[in-house]
Amino acid sequence: MSNRLSMERAIVKGETSLGIEFGSTRIKAVLIDQSFQTIASGSYEWENQLKDGFWTYSLEDIITGLQKAYSELKQEIERAYGVTLQTIGSIGFSAMMHGYMAFDEKNELLVPFRTWRNATTGAAAKQLTDLFQFNIPERWSIAHLYQAVLNDEEHVPRIRYVTTLAGYIHWLLTRNKALGIGDASGMFPIDDSTGNYNESMIKQFDELVAGKGYPWKLKDLLPKVYTAGKEAGVLTAEGAKILDPSNQLQAGIPLCPPEGDAGTGMVATNSVKMRTGNVSVGTSVFAMIVLEKELTKVYPEIDMVTTPNGSPVGMVHANNCSSDINAWIGLFREYSEAMGNKVDNEQLYSVMLNKALEADPDGGGLLSYGYLSGENITRLEQGRPLFVRSPEGKFNLANFMRVHLFTAFGALKIGMDILTREENVAIDSILGHGGLFKTPVVGQKMLAAAMNVPVSVMSTAGEGGAWGMAILASYMKNKAQQERLDDYLDHKVFNEVESQEIDPDPVDVKGFEIFMERYKNGLVIEKAAVDNLV
Repeated sequence: MSNRLSMERAIVKGETSLGIEFGSTRIKAVLIDQSFQTIASGSYEWENQLKDGFWTYSLEDIITGLQKAYSELKQEIERAYGVTLQTIGSIGFSAMMHGYMAFDEKNELLVPFRTWRNATTGAAAKQLTDLFQFNIPERWSIAHLYQAVLNDEEHVPRIRYVTTLAGYIHWLLTRNKALGIGDASGMFPIDDSTGNYNESMIKQFDELVAGKGYPWKLKDLLPKVYTAGKEAGVLTAEGAKILDPSNQLQAGIPLCPPEGDAGTGMVATNSVKMRTGNVSVGTSVFAMIVLEKELTKVYPEIDMVTTPNGSPVGMVHANNCSSDINAWIGLFREYSEAMGNKVDNEQLYSVMLNKALEADPDGGGLLSYGYLSGENITRLEQGRPLFVRSPEGKFNLANFMRVHLFTAFGALKIGMDILTREENVAIDSILGHGGLFKTPVVGQKMLAAAMNVPVSVMSTAGEGGAWGMAILASYMKNKAQQERLDDYLDHKVFNEVESQEIDPDPVDVKGFEIFMERYKNGLVIEKAAVDNLV
């Protein structure tokens, strides 16, 4: 049977899995067959907005983006295979982790969605970290909720449900208040022994806010926790109409637990086993390292979360990564067009990024901070993108590009050094994924220099989190009885996938260390910019 006929048969018979991920700049839908090959995809570009002091996306844009991404996928199927998508074997949704979506008894959103990018919960995060003796990052849902309590926000007594973006989409389409354990671990601490929210900490939180007289208990506000492989609801008739307004998609399709983008990144890079890790590079950057044992103490730079199947993970998350690089490359594009030269976007990125390979190992004494927003790891509540050089700095295009790539990993490096140097966490390999790795070699070499660990990029890395979410949906539907997620990935999904590994170059590693000293010393400059540049 030809590949085209095989795909067509899978579509008609519903031998497929759909993953839709809401990233920070793009919503992407991917449909795969039972061999994990992509049949079709669709996407929708969007951007967060700063409104009333909070980074947010509107509900209208969330629904529009969902429908546009699905519609584009559906149209691609019709063009390529001549059939209409009417049924799917399984579906899963994922999104940017953390954040805050609070609803009242009428299921109406009480305040605009507060994303992970908001650095507005410092007081709450610190108090809860001290109370629980467990690191509560500013991005986590519980930090947002408690900060609203501290601020005496008028909506708090009316809250009846709090969830993440992925949890909201899942609830909208199934009416089941569910969340995958990985995403749930970014709402509230998880007890590894039970695979559920930490009961003693829930009790501590309820006692903390008891004097406020709220008509709710925390447990009643949180979605139910599911591990990978469990069914977490089915697509309702109303949900099918929301996803596909043409009314051609059938209801009753099973949905796997909704997950965070960190979890789908782990799946998409086969990084759910101990001593493995992955680094996701996009608007933000985060490293997920699957741990062999608990850390010896609490670190504000390290989030303790889980894999989609519940294994403990040390997560280092930096709010800022590629946005400033994209802005600079946009400037170079403008220059090229002003000179009368239309340039292909992929070629522009390739040329500019490859210049970094010609640079001085440390970037020639230049310094940059791509802080469009605050950065928890370096203790800055706001950001100001900044480029600085001394008169002695070697100011050329190669060094300029290298420093912008180095600084994209600067805050991440501070957190990773805690894991590797203070906690002696062993990491056998790092898998890189995200748009930066579309340009071969460069991103890998820079990340290997930063992490001082071999960095691999798989041939599937370009598939991204939506593909990873489709894999989780497939796992729920097609796994053998008692088959573990790591075995499913090893033996079925990635058994024939090619990867390219790059070892850290000692010269690059030394250059990055020199750059990092400059980066740390220069943080006072970034702080001065935040304090004085409105």
